[in-house]
Amino acid sequence: MCFESEKVVMFVNAGGEGSTEANCTMSFMADSFFQGGDAFQTGEHIVESGDHSLIYQSARLGNFCYRFNNMLPGDYYVDLHFVEIINTYGPKRMRVFNVFMQDEKASQLVELHYLDYFVKSILSDFDIFSIVGANKPLQLIDSRVSVYDARTRTRTRTRTPKPTPGHATCPPSVSVKDDGLIIIRFEGVNGSPLVSGICIRRAPKFSALPVKREHLVCKNCAAEIEVTSAQHKVMQMKSTAKYEKKIQELSAQCQRKSDECYQAWMSLTAANEQLEKVRMELDNKLFQTYSLDQTVDKQAENLRNISSKYECDKKFWAVAINNLQEKIKVMKEEHSQLLREAHECADSIPDLNKMVFAVQSLVSQCEDLKVKYNEEHAKRRKLYNLVQEAKGANYSGCTSRNIRVFCRCRPLSKTEVASGHATVVDFDAAKDGELGILTGGSTKKNFKFDRVYTPKDDQVDVFADASPLVISVLDGYNVCIFAYGQTGTGKTFTMEGIEQNRGVNYRTLEELFRVSKERSETFSYDISVSVLEVYNEQIRDLLGASPTSKKQWRLAKTDVQGDRLKEAQNINRSLSALGDVISALATKSSHIPYRNSKLTHLLQDSLGGDSKTLMFVQISPSEHDLSETLSSLNFATRARGVELCPAKKQIDTSELQKLKMMLDKARQECRTKDESL
Repeated sequence: MCFESEKVVMFVNAGGEGSTEANCTMSFMADSFFQGGDAFQTGEHIVESGDHSLIYQSARLGNFCYRFNNMLPGDYYVDLHFVEIINTYGPKRMRVFNVFMQDEKASQLVELHYLDYFVKSILSDFDIFSIVGANKPLQLIDSRVSVYDARTRTRTRTRTPKPTPGHATCPPSVSVKDDGLIIIRFEGVNGSPLVSGICIRRAPKFSALPVKREHLVCKNCAAEIEVTSAQHKVMQMKSTAKYEKKIQELSAQCQRKSDECYQAWMSLTAANEQLEKVRMELDNKLFQTYSLDQTVDKQAENLRNISSKYECDKKFWAVAINNLQEKIKVMKEEHSQLLREAHECADSIPDLNKMVFAVQSLVSQCEDLKVKYNEEHAKRRKLYNLVQEAKGANYSGCTSRNIRVFCRCRPLSKTEVASGHATVVDFDAAKDGELGILTGGSTKKNFKFDRVYTPKDDQVDVFADASPLVISVLDGYNVCIFAYGQTGTGKTFTMEGIEQNRGVNYRTLEELFRVSKERSETFSYDISVSVLEVYNEQIRDLLGASPTSKKQWRLAKTDVQGDRLKEAQNINRSLSALGDVISALATKSSHIPYRNSKLTHLLQDSLGGDSKTLMFVQISPSEHDLSETLSSLNFATRARGVELCPAKKQIDTSELQKLKMMLDKARQECRTKDESL
């Protein structure tokens, strides 16, 4: 787009907001000559737009016309600048329109006999996208128009427009006003017209062309026949009418084809959308199938492992049961034999002394049977402990034993999620008893425990691993289960739970009563429960009265005064004493400071000696609680390293005393009978 600046009368930036200086010699005028239409602007990059790309980033859209008044008489070139900046992705014939120039005055020129010189320049069915595509300029230049001067009655002339090289355009029509007016009208055929710029340049004057005579060649005799201009004009009109009719037919046919193409394109678009939707659904189905296949494979692998373990356990238990059945059979035979011998002795010995001796022998044999029964019962319990050991929960007696530590992490709370807190806990190796803590960047600290529970594990999973301790309680062992961790990490939920989802405490009591009921035919159990708390270094019986509930905060995270300050200090002192006891046990110190606090004094039988101890360490996944989480995990790691003595059965001396008294009473009765005899 390069013009001589002295020939440019005006250059209107259609759709522009104000006049701009293109360079030192040319400026673009604001869009103020229009009637109708709307301004449209874009920020898209216009390809091949030259030095003045800004005129193609605005346009006037709709049915509108431009009126240029007070034009000096003379010949002008009108250049039109187009660009498709809306229908960027096509298709063709989405925007088709016509351009008319000066045809509003054509009816007035008839009476002035200038209609034969007036050519109606029209851009018919003009489609920008079909010529250059989207975001590329299209320039229609050298459309010549002459302004009619009413005083001199100068005839107007038109000139066929010259398209910019590389672009195909059609010549627009021209109309003339007698008052120095140029009109350019844009009317839509399909969609709304779109124009970016209008440039009016002064054209050089035409020189008179020599008049030429027209001759026709006869097809029969090849003679030249001179014809008048009127005859030639009639022939031209007939030929023009013929071709115009043909053009109209072709235009109508082209319009039909365009409509068919548009409908086909719309159908193709709908089909493509449906195909894309089907493809997305197919991808989702494939992904679901893939996920199901992986789940099935994983479950199949687990099933194979469980089946293999089941077969091994089944064989082991089958052998053990067969051995027990054989031993029971032998014991029954021995018992029957003893009964027969007792009857024979009673029948064959008339002397009562011999009969008493036989009874005493039977009592001795019964005692032997009791000893054998107890041995078999111990063997069964040993086999049960072996099964628990195969599950990874060995609570049987051994030469040395550590405090078992289970780690449980709660999920992020709604408040933490709303605040944007991220989780710092990695559960990838949770099944192996390991978890990682992200301490910053890519740094991760790993911890190892006997069991690790993720936020997805429920109360049933937690109690399933702690339930073997219930059997140990009924077998006569001292057992302790306690929870440790930062405030708000779920200690109360793990130990007590809620009414609909009970915790370890309630489930342990239920299991105690269930197992004791199963053994009621063999053993008699007396179960007693006490509930107490340690508050400000004072032990309170919670079942004896209704104590006031006291909530416990770390001192570093609260602003407390008075009684609350004393409460927080005692809590921290108790926890500090608990840490000292754990450290002393871990280092096998000769002195264990159990008496430094009421809490450690109360837990003396649970943390040391011959007890079985299980500790739940509760942590928070939030990055906000990272320091507290690391502190709790380090403490739990030290506790897990504490090596305790072998667990021992706690014998009830009162029951033993009762047996001794019964034995003495039986002996006294025997002596009395002997004396009477």
